Amino acid sequence: MIVEDVYIESLGAVLPEWMSAEKAIADGLWDVEGQKASGLTGAHTAGEVPAMVMAVNAAQIALARSRFSLDEIDSHIHSSVNHQGPDGTYPPGFILRELGAESIPVMNLRQGCNGMLSSLELAVGQITGAAGVEAALLTSGENFTSPDINRWVDGGGLVLSDGAMAVVVGSSGGIAQVRSINTGILPALEKLHRGGGSLLADGDTGEPPTMLERNETFFESEMPMSEMVEKITTFDLSIIHQTLVDAGLNSSDLAKIIPVNMNRRMVEFSLMEALGLPMSRCTWDFGRTVGHVGGADVFITLEHLARTREVAQGDHLLLVSMGPGWICTAAVVTIEDLPSWGD
Repeated sequence: MIVEDVYIESLGAVLPEWMSAEKAIADGLWDVEGQKASGLTGAHTAGEVPAMVMAVNAAQIALARSRFSLDEIDSHIHSSVNHQGPDGTYPPGFILRELGAESIPVMNLRQGCNGMLSSLELAVGQITGAAGVEAALLTSGENFTSPDINRWVDGGGLVLSDGAMAVVVGSSGGIAQVRSINTGILPALEKLHRGGGSLLADGDTGEPPTMLERNETFFESEMPMSEMVEKITTFDLSIIHQTLVDAGLNSSDLAKIIPVNMNRRMVEFSLMEALGLPMSRCTWDFGRTVGHVGGADVFITLEHLARTREVAQGDHLLLVSMGPGWICTAAVVTIEDLPSWGD
């Protein structure tokens, strides 16, 4: 999809206390072999700070950095992966109430780790379409702290990290112009994350299988891992290729590729080698220190690049994220004007 007159106007990130991989290993939460294989160096841990509270804090930062005031926001889109609150919680309602906002159109997306790029795609439609939105607020927040989750192991090639992100998207000027964005789904891999259990709420008994166990079941009963990796790589590249074509660019034109914060082998093989680009063109060296904050990864990295001036005006960036289903979204943005709030 070719995009015109849509801009990433402001960014706000919240990352709580950092815990090193060395401490996780010393505490018996991870093993040396797993850490070396992944190359990931740590994760942020929020303890008892709720995900939605961090999302509110991120929104406050993004709005304070924005030329749009809260009462000028025309749309709010929240996305998440993990638990957000008690049954009956509606995150956009909580976030807007805490911000002191009036009633505005809202969406609550459950697009997994693809959440914030899916939110951006929805905001593009709202800004360029019949809704006539001039400014949209995107939020996401995650807290994986739970006795039922080992953040260092259960992600399967990802270290689960706590934090939140907010993005203000507008129709006139900003940090980066959105040039193109596309999403697709590979339904043949739908059971990879769901597993093979009952589809009824009360159909399963006992301890639910972990993500790794569901993956192993899929490889044994549905598709070998090698075939799955080949399908994912080919499919993701088709989404990326269309997005580059829509932006009028080649992979060699990209200053930076911003992926989900996963292990080096996955990034190098499935993305960088496939694009014919060196790892030096990727933001993995930063992402490996952050860990995987659900759907927020790509925008946390973009905020870092803009704040630290690691990108320059005119740089083209490719943002890529994936989620259960198997869904993939790719977006190309071009840096327009670095923010005054940079380091």
